[in-house]
Amino acid sequence: MIRSSRPIRPEEVADHYEDLDRIYRDVWGEHIHHGLWRTGRESPTEAVENLVELVAAEAGIGPGCSAVDIGCGYGATARQLAARYGARVTGLTITPAQFRYAIASTPGDNPRYLLRDWLANGLPDGSFDAGYAIESTEHMEDKARAFAEALRVLRPGGRLAVCAWTATAPVRPWQKRHLLEPICREGRLPAMGTEADYRALLAGAGFAVEGATDVSRQVRRTWGICIRRACAKIFTDRRARAHLFSAPSRNRVFLLTVGRIWLAYRTGAMRYLVWRARKST
Repeated sequence: MIRSSRPIRPEEVADHYEDLDRIYRDVWGEHIHHGLWRTGRESPTEAVENLVELVAAEAGIGPGCSAVDIGCGYGATARQLAARYGARVTGLTITPAQFRYAIASTPGDNPRYLLRDWLANGLPDGSFDAGYAIESTEHMEDKARAFAEALRVLRPGGRLAVCAWTATAPVRPWQKRHLLEPICREGRLPAMGTEADYRALLAGAGFAVEGATDVSRQVRRTWGICIRRACAKIFTDRRARAHLFSAPSRNRVFLLTVGRIWLAYRTGAMRYLVWRARKST
């Protein structure tokens, strides 16, 4: 497990996304997660939707399925699953700006959104057929508890899909020092697990781990796109430039962090895994 050199509290994670709200939406869009290029010819929008389709398949989401989105962001994934798959989705986020945007972007009551920490989610036992976490468990210090909560809220036979940034093992000292630890600290990730860490955490929570798909090569294009968009934003948007580079800014290293992530993928220090697990009947 690669850990941040300083503790990261949940309120710091929420503040990070609150502070960078407009920049994240302008650079990443509503999904704020990786795209998945199956053929290499997809647009960025098609690529992010491809990742959602993969998650739906891994989690077994279909018509009438009740699903929980663990870290729903702006709710775009939940809306896609509700509209295309006929699922009933409940999404949780700890960031007020994301919660407000999700509510404003969703007509009706499906998906429904909760402004709530997953580790204190208050959801009933056995209330969902499926669950998924797209790039959210990295932000949780107590990952064992996060997966224990996922197991608790799933019905027997329920499926869980987890998309996670993972550290390569073994990692070279320079990669840990200059890439992975700073990514954790700057990106408000308390820790980044390895493949073995995640397998042990899922199994330890009581899940039957069915597999992990490495899609690192198919998703890493995301970061070249993000670098171009972020640079364009900085050069053309005076307010964004002033916000990021002002002395009081809490996220002045934003562009540097994006560059570190791009390099971490290119050097093999970081991988992107999609986990498939099941709650035993």
